[in-house]
Amino acid sequence: MALARSRNIRYLYHSLQTREISSLFGSSKNYYFNPDEKVVGFQNQRFSTSSSCKDHGSFPLVKSSAGSLNSTMAADYLSTLMNGNRLMSTQVKAPPQARQMGAMQISMTSPGFVYEPYEPRTKIPFWRRWFTRDGWRRTKDDIKIEMRSAYAITKLRKSGYSKKEFYQEAVQLYKEINTLMANGDKTPLRKAVTEKMYSALKNEIKTRQSMWSSVYWELVEPVVKIRTLRARLIAIDRNDLNKVFVQLTLEFLAKHKFEACDSKGAVVAGDKSKEVLVRDIWVFEKSMFHQGAYWRLCGRIKP
Repeated sequence: MALARSRNIRYLYHSLQTREISSLFGSSKNYYFNPDEKVVGFQNQRFSTSSSCKDHGSFPLVKSSAGSLNSTMAADYLSTLMNGNRLMSTQVKAPPQARQMGAMQISMTSPGFVYEPYEPRTKIPFWRRWFTRDGWRRTKDDIKIEMRSAYAITKLRKSGYSKKEFYQEAVQLYKEINTLMANGDKTPLRKAVTEKMYSALKNEIKTRQSMWSSVYWELVEPVVKIRTLRARLIAIDRNDLNKVFVQLTLEFLAKHKFEACDSKGAVVAGDKSKEVLVRDIWVFEKSMFHQGAYWRLCGRIKP
């Protein structure tokens, strides 16, 4: 009974593994499995085991026919240890080609998310803040939030950050991105925003173009108000604290001129002769460890 159960477990394991391998090359209908010959095949392509393998836990795959895949580029086989009903896997070793090339260097251009998005804190009475436990906890949380922002700004200043210069650059980005979106210019927009933000803005432009034929947008300068709401650092390597991204959340209070027309030229929304006061909250991001890195828009938060 134990021997039969062991064979069943091994057969089920190889069947599942074969299904995973076949999904990389096509439909699961294109594979076959022969437990006696220990061969996994894909129509005219097949892999066979090599008797020259010496490493425990893996064996390389060798070329067995003219139509077979280049097995020397395949990853090492994951071995199994069966103890009763328990199935365990050993550590997988990298193939010789990968060991010769060394570790792969991954270059991350953006984390792809806004870390701790800004949310306005509701005001609480003075007596509740200082004379109740809930107020003490709230005060403690508020101090933590402010300390994180202060630490991020301090680290940013060590790299030559200037609040005045950054605000000027942020206003130019704010103006440029809004203008590109109004004109539907997607190519230059890609350089001003992160990858994830570009995907969202591209869909927004597509939706806007389906509704309106043309859009007029203008920023009335100077902006009424700009301030930093939050600063955060995102570390990507615990062994190297210099490999971080910084995100600054800014609030813009500015006057806009907006007008949208249909295909016939008729105004369907807005009025470019009127100024509208708009409040926007944008998150800008910059890498602290890439040479030539610059600020880009990585998110927008609804006020």
